[in-house]
Amino acid sequence: MSNTTTILAEMTKYMNENSLNITELARVSKMNPGTISGLVNGNRKFSVYQLDQITEAMGHPIGYYYERYTSEYLADSTPNWRRMSPFLENCAKLNKLDCIQKVVDLLLDKLGYATPLFELAEQFFEGGLYEAAAILYENVALTENKQHSERLAICQYRLFQSRQGDDQVKSYEAAVQFETYVYRLEESYQLEALKDLVNTYRTLRKWEKVHRFAKTLGNLAEAQMNPERKHQNVEEDTLKNQSSPPTFAYWAYSHLLQAEVCYVKKDYEQALKHNYAYSDLNWVKETDESSLKWKHNYETWAKANIYVNKLMSGQASVLPDYVAYFSSRKDEILTALDNIIDAANQYNINVDDILMQFEPEILSLLEEQKGGGVYNQQFITERFTHFTKQLAIYFLRKEMYSKGFTFLLKCLEKSTEINNKSYILENMRLFESFRENTSFETKAARWTDMKNNLALTLLMYY
Repeated sequence: MSNTTTILAEMTKYMNENSLNITELARVSKMNPGTISGLVNGNRKFSVYQLDQITEAMGHPIGYYYERYTSEYLADSTPNWRRMSPFLENCAKLNKLDCIQKVVDLLLDKLGYATPLFELAEQFFEGGLYEAAAILYENVALTENKQHSERLAICQYRLFQSRQGDDQVKSYEAAVQFETYVYRLEESYQLEALKDLVNTYRTLRKWEKVHRFAKTLGNLAEAQMNPERKHQNVEEDTLKNQSSPPTFAYWAYSHLLQAEVCYVKKDYEQALKHNYAYSDLNWVKETDESSLKWKHNYETWAKANIYVNKLMSGQASVLPDYVAYFSSRKDEILTALDNIIDAANQYNINVDDILMQFEPEILSLLEEQKGGGVYNQQFITERFTHFTKQLAIYFLRKEMYSKGFTFLLKCLEKSTEINNKSYILENMRLFESFRENTSFETKAARWTDMKNNLALTLLMYY
């Protein structure tokens, strides 16, 4: 297609080359002859639906003319939202992000389009069209950046959500950018947004930030559970997303997170206090299905976390009960095994029999790690990386070098994939400590290839 040829000229050329009159083109494109006549004579403009019909009739894929359509039919002095909205929807479905940006640039020069663009962004986000939604959110946010509006805060929240993924550097940058906006959200959004924010920092092991936002989450949830506030906000509660957890669940989650921060700091006594805080939720009066489910979940998780903190304080006697607890809970196996191998490395506990018992599950995890239950994919990926590092340490210390280097290489591979500089450096140091034991040529060769790739990766940081 020539860069100087218009869509109308292309259509006319197609008619001439194929000896089609208006009636025949209407039949081929399944359109009304009067509509075709108006388009050919320049008396009417293409809608995106009509453009798609003509494009298909001419043997091109839908979207073939979208770049041209933007400049020829949408760059009016008075933009037409009824024409632009369906075009943007089609561009989002086809991932034609450049076209979306061009249309948005046209609209934001005019007053009054921030609201429909925001509403369309919400529609895209709900439909999983995150990249397209992000373009709209970014531009709407620019128009309201000095207004401190709630809509600005929601835009920033959606951008934060859409930027979460395996690249931990990008996830962290998105979280930091969102921090200042989370407090501007209305209460119906704030608890869930704080939970999402603290989950990102938890995944990234930014424990000071986890502690800070977990306490904020708990305080806000406690304030919303206040009987007087609850009575005042009945109408707001009815508008709240029905899939959101009950307010007490956020309060319990705050204590779960604070217990985890204490766990990381090896303050197991304080961690147990937080665990016990949410282990008994009999004070919760709600008896609806969602409330009962969350009560059961937290009471169950508290039981597991009490085992973990006792184990990490050196009480190996809880191992049989802990293993019995998680054996039938498939979603908990990775987390539990990671806890066990971490304790084994700290206290020189022999857990060979447990690793043997769960060997099929470990081998399955090496092939694929999937989020499930309450754990999102980002959390599972990070936990798997930590687990393989701890397994490498365990086997290398026991002079089981074949297994040790297998898990070390797997950890290194995953660390590179998620762009985690800390793990990459830890793995390299661990390898250097046991370099003299790399007697297996195949593994040495694999390491050489991996190290070459790592050199390129590390250059990106400097």
